[in-house]
Amino acid sequence: MRTLAASDHQAVGLDIKPSPFTQRIGSIVDRDFVKECMRDVDAVVHAATLHKPHVATHTRQDFADTNITGTLNLLEEAASAGVRSFVYTSTTSAFGRALRPPEGAPAAWITEEVTPVPKNIYGVTKLAAENFCELFQYRMALPCLVLRTSRFFPEEDDDRNARRLFDDANLKVNELLYRRADIEDMVSAHLLAVEKAPVLGFGRYIVSATTPFTREDLQELRTDAAGVVRRYVPEFEAVYARRGWTMPKTIDRVYANERARTELGWRPRYDFRSAIRSLAAGEDFRSPLARAVGSKGYHAMTFADGPYPTD
Repeated sequence: MRTLAASDHQAVGLDIKPSPFTQRIGSIVDRDFVKECMRDVDAVVHAATLHKPHVATHTRQDFADTNITGTLNLLEEAASAGVRSFVYTSTTSAFGRALRPPEGAPAAWITEEVTPVPKNIYGVTKLAAENFCELFQYRMALPCLVLRTSRFFPEEDDDRNARRLFDDANLKVNELLYRRADIEDMVSAHLLAVEKAPVLGFGRYIVSATTPFTREDLQELRTDAAGVVRRYVPEFEAVYARRGWTMPKTIDRVYANERARTELGWRPRYDFRSAIRSLAAGEDFRSPLARAVGSKGYHAMTFADGPYPTD
C-alpha cells in the first residue's frame, strides 16, 4: 500500500484494523462487505490471512473462516465484478513436511514441483485457498497467480534455540541464503504478478531471495554450510568476524526462485551478496521500504517466551 500510494494506481486498503494505509475496515469473512469493496476494482492483491503465529492462539475454525471462506468470498466477488487480475499471497510453509529431509539426506531443493505435505492448519488452509484460486481460473477464467512467499517479516524468530545461538540480524542475513526475502522485493513480485496475471492465467511461484547455491551443493550444505558459502561469497567471513556472527553448520532446504524470475520477469535486488556488500560498507542491509515499514508485531499482546506461542 505504501508503494501503490506513490504510483498512478488508485489503491484501496482493506483490513480488520485501521492504519494510515487502510481505507476500508472490515473482514473478508463478511461476504457483503467484500462485495461492496469490490466495486470498480480491476485487480486484487489478497494478503489477508491467519498464519503461523496464530496457530496456538486461534481455532482451526478461525483458520478455515479467514483463509478458506475469506478467500472464496474474494474470488466469488472478483469473478462477478470482472476483475482482470487476482494475486494471492501464499507461503512456502504450504510445503510443510516436504521441507525437512531425513537425517543424512541432502538439503531439499524446493521448487514449485515439490508436492506440499502440510504440517499444521496454517499450511492446510493456505493450500486449500491456492486450489480455490486455480479452480476459479479454470472454471471462471479469473486470472489468478499464487505467490508462495518465504520469510520477510522483521520480528524475532519463534525458535528459542535460534534466538539463543544467533544475533537477530545475523539470523536474518543467514536466511537470505535460502529462505528469506526483503519486503521491497516481495512488493515488486506482487506488482509484477498483477501485471502478468491476465497473460499467464494461473501459476504458482516461489518468491524468495536468489540463492547463490546450486543443486550440486545440497549434500555439503547438510554438513558444512559455511564451506559452501565460502566458495560463492568468500568476503562474508571478514564481515561476520568483525560482528562476531556465525554461519549455521547445516542448511536443510533451499528455495529456488527461477520460475518467478523467468515468467514474471522478477529481479530481486536484496540477497545474501547485497547484504554482505552493505554490511562491509557499514550500511543497513535492509531496503529503505523494509526500514520504513518496520515491525508491526503478530499479536496485540506480548508473550514472555518469544514473539508468539508455538503449538
